[in-house]
Amino acid sequence: MSEINQIIKTDRLLLREITDLDLDNIFKGLSNPQVIKHYGISFDSLEATKEQMCWFADEKQMWWAICSLDNQTFYGAGGLNDIDKNEKKAEIGLWLLPEHWGKGVMKEALPLITTFGFEQLHLNRIEGFVETDNSNCKKAMSKLDFQLEKTLIDFEIKNGVSINVDVYAKHNKN
Repeated sequence: MSEINQIIKTDRLLLREITDLDLDNIFKGLSNPQVIKHYGISFDSLEATKEQMCWFADEKQMWWAICSLDNQTFYGAGGLNDIDKNEKKAEIGLWLLPEHWGKGVMKEALPLITTFGFEQLHLNRIEGFVETDNSNCKKAMSKLDFQLEKTLIDFEIKNGVSINVDVYAKHNKN
């Protein structure tokens, strides 16, 4: 994760490396029924959440803790996963604790992550896989210039039910 040692700041957000000190916050998010409703994984204990911490550390992932500028409030996490340097593409992901929904954090953080992928990792394509019934995320992707490319029918099983997933993508224009 050496490339992620770069901290990204805006006037109100700090995106910094996820560390072992974030375990409680990661568990808080990935065990919250509102967060995991449209998220691919969930955990029922701190011990189980350590699996996610190992995943964050894998070189094919590049995720940040999204925090207040003073690093006192943890909002959520976001980043790029399945980074493929040969194909120059990755998948974007982000989740926020519910108390920070509707405050523009996602709208501010997603472009930072996308810009990092295009400018620092030299990606040509960033994809977003969104459950078809996740209307809020689909709106956010569209507002951030991700284009709906296709819908994958019966793409995965979640809680015993087959679900559809919409594929959004943004291409590097440079």
